[in-house]
Amino acid sequence: MLRLMHVHAHPDDESSKGAASTAKYVAEGVDVHVVTCTGGERGSILNPKMDRPEVLANISAIRREEMDRAREILGVTQEWLGFVDSGFPEGDPPPPLPEGCFALVPLERAIERLVRIVRQVRPHVMTTYDEKGGYPHPDHVRCHEVSVAAFEAAGDPTRFPDAGEPWTPLKLYYHHSFHRERTQALHDAMLARGLESPYAERLEEWKPDPQHAARITTRVPCAEYFAVRDRALLAHATQIDPDGAWFACPLEVHEEAWPTEDYELVRSEVPVELPEDDLFAGVRAEAETLGA
Repeated sequence: MLRLMHVHAHPDDESSKGAASTAKYVAEGVDVHVVTCTGGERGSILNPKMDRPEVLANISAIRREEMDRAREILGVTQEWLGFVDSGFPEGDPPPPLPEGCFALVPLERAIERLVRIVRQVRPHVMTTYDEKGGYPHPDHVRCHEVSVAAFEAAGDPTRFPDAGEPWTPLKLYYHHSFHRERTQALHDAMLARGLESPYAERLEEWKPDPQHAARITTRVPCAEYFAVRDRALLAHATQIDPDGAWFACPLEVHEEAWPTEDYELVRSEVPVELPEDDLFAGVRAEAETLGA
């Protein structure tokens, strides 16, 4: 069985980044495992209908329940890396991060925990965020650092020798879910249908970045699973407003205007030919050789 591991910072990230391709691979029989680095304890309540004192007082337990529902919808296995949300510091200058949060724990401690999981699950492919974290949340940046280091250390018998039998994943990808090319396509498709675009203001402020667009190596066709992605998103009720901008663009526009989820291949232990349309390109034959 092929195995895929996504490493994410918070509950809901697994549903907002790569969830349709996740559902596609699950439907094809791939074993998909999600590692969630923090519990999202310091995340804001982004759905006005859930912004109530009793929800805020129980946010840790509620976000775990939301993750349980999303996991079932996506058909994945999931576990917590066990660190505490750092929160997003706001202000000028921003306040210091809270003591003991994920972004401040010793890096080696977090790497060792993830290496242990990689060696247990033995994924053929791993995904995480780029060096900017997808956006500059301290937990996303730390997730990147930990994931890349664990990918490189998991197969090295001299690193963390008590963390299980070494295992070398074959490919590492970065998610590129939110990029200007995709947003522009959705915006244009909305206008072509005579609909108001929720992306207009963002596009005005978003300068084109040809270098970033060139980083995408792999586009996985998965439009038929966008509905599953949306159901998983809605399971995170504290984070997703069903009447907000996220769902202002109809599903059929997403399916027609941008029917892929996009990734950047950054490490590969197998020969590859770019561009790709499959995270397991070049891996399938090698995985049969490796066996379990």
